[in-house]
Amino acid sequence: MADFTTETVTRTVRRWIIPAAKPWGAAAQEISAAWAVAERVYREHHGIPDDKALYGDALRFHVSDDQIVIEFTTETPTN
Repeated sequence: MADFTTETVTRTVRRWIIPAAKPWGAAAQEISAAWAVAERVYREHHGIPDDKALYGDALRFHVSDDQIVIEFTTETPTN
């Protein structure tokens, strides 16, 4: 008989979307505000205190023609 396990995982992607329409792009203040909120939510979710540095890849930034997206992903076993 085969020996294996199985699991089901729910993936949640949290995104902060900053408009960056041409010709001006996104304002630094808007990027900074979204970044701060994304970092706060990440810290709260993972229980990371403010005095501890985040990993360099904790948040991801994606750029397109008309927006900048800051995101992080979490996975939760559903079994």
